[in-house]
Amino acid sequence: MSNCSCKTWLKYAALGLATLAVIGGMIGYDRGLREYPQPDWVTATPDMRFKYGSIGAEQDSGIPYWIFYVLPRVFPEKFKEDGKVVPGGYAALGVPWEMGRELPVGFTKTTIGFPRVANNCAVCHTTTYRVSPDSNPVFVVGGSGHTTNVQAFFRLLINCAKDPRFNADILMAEINRVTHLDWIDQLLYRFLIIPITKKRLLEREAQFAWLYRPDFPEWGRGRDDGMNLTRYFMIKAPMDDYFGPADMPAVWNLKKYDPAKGSRPNYAADTHDVHSVVIDSALGVLGAPPKNNARFMEQIEWLKTYLSQLQPPNYPFPIDQAKAASGIVLFNTHCAACHASDKTGTSLPLADVGTDRGRLDTWNKDAAIKANKIVTEMGLERKGLVEEDLPGYHIPFLDGLWLRAPYLHNGSVPTLRDLLEPAAKRPKVFWRGYDVYDQKNVGFVTDTPEAQRVGTRLDTASKGGGNQGHEFGTGLSGSEKDALVEYLKTL
Repeated sequence: MSNCSCKTWLKYAALGLATLAVIGGMIGYDRGLREYPQPDWVTATPDMRFKYGSIGAEQDSGIPYWIFYVLPRVFPEKFKEDGKVVPGGYAALGVPWEMGRELPVGFTKTTIGFPRVANNCAVCHTTTYRVSPDSNPVFVVGGSGHTTNVQAFFRLLINCAKDPRFNADILMAEINRVTHLDWIDQLLYRFLIIPITKKRLLEREAQFAWLYRPDFPEWGRGRDDGMNLTRYFMIKAPMDDYFGPADMPAVWNLKKYDPAKGSRPNYAADTHDVHSVVIDSALGVLGAPPKNNARFMEQIEWLKTYLSQLQPPNYPFPIDQAKAASGIVLFNTHCAACHASDKTGTSLPLADVGTDRGRLDTWNKDAAIKANKIVTEMGLERKGLVEEDLPGYHIPFLDGLWLRAPYLHNGSVPTLRDLLEPAAKRPKVFWRGYDVYDQKNVGFVTDTPEAQRVGTRLDTASKGGGNQGHEFGTGLSGSEKDALVEYLKTL
């Protein structure tokens, strides 16, 4: 071969390789990195956007859609609550699921190269209630996610990844039964997506080790151990014995918090303002620093505006107006000094309220300083967490109180009527997470056979589950308590 021919061959070979590289790069970008907007129906209304709109969690915390889809088919025995297998796939874990929707409320689907599923704030902040066992649920955005078992969902993903059946052969066989992927996606799922997903889920096991401790009780439906999540995930604190489960809070009407008056969000008033708490909560959902700070802050501003304006729903059942009128007098005498005054939203020393201290003990000044430093290093500006040891719990506003059961910060008292009894007379054991409403006592049904089948058991003698304290109004007569409860329905 002549020198000229050799050069020509090398030129065409190089051109061919460059062309293949370009094509490969285009395919790699299109199937691995290109982000597509969510469909228009997701952002058609503010409520829909809150329920299904992405906040960016798909990038680092997302689960490939088709893996997410087939997990209940491959691992039905791993869908557990309180150690018992519950049929029904993801719905069995209590996530609110609107009829006809592809995914539960709070689960988002975004295509970044390939479809991925992640979460947004609505997974913990959407309430459902039913009028009767045979009625359809009503969905209320911004309320407490009292039916959702977040701990069970965290452990489910890890437990699936630890199983030898989480491999390309078995998962691809199941995926191929329900959809047809083209040859590129077939290769990507088999050789990249499934192995990488397994690796990343297994990496979470060490971070979630405290969720598997046999000496800690289950969170149960509607609760999380939020400040420990921050300690172990964000500041990488060593595991200790502090445990502070708390109810998922309602997040409507956030404009009520006024830093100028000292009213702060979060149960222990551990965050300065709404701006900060929305940032920190969204970072918790992301599980990683934002990929794009500007886009992240756009989402934060939208969420803050939406939740500041969102109002709680009115009590939907009949109210005895004469009884409620008597109740307002009792409220003004026994409750208003804390719950309808400038003190509302400010801290009440633990010695004064007397409730379970577990949530308070999970957080301290040093943890706040470290967390604030990490967020600042992300390039996010906020006033942040309060860098001091906190004296007690904040006095809650009572807007939408009728839909915020169970009561106290750790959800240890099932109904408002129970809360007006001395701690010794309150239920010691009940079942959380059933959504049939108890109109008489104001809360949810907790002790019927169906409530026990669906819900998770809370023993108030368990760590972090104490129902003591807040013995205000407990000396009223039975009829006075009924009147006060009737008025509280109106808030």
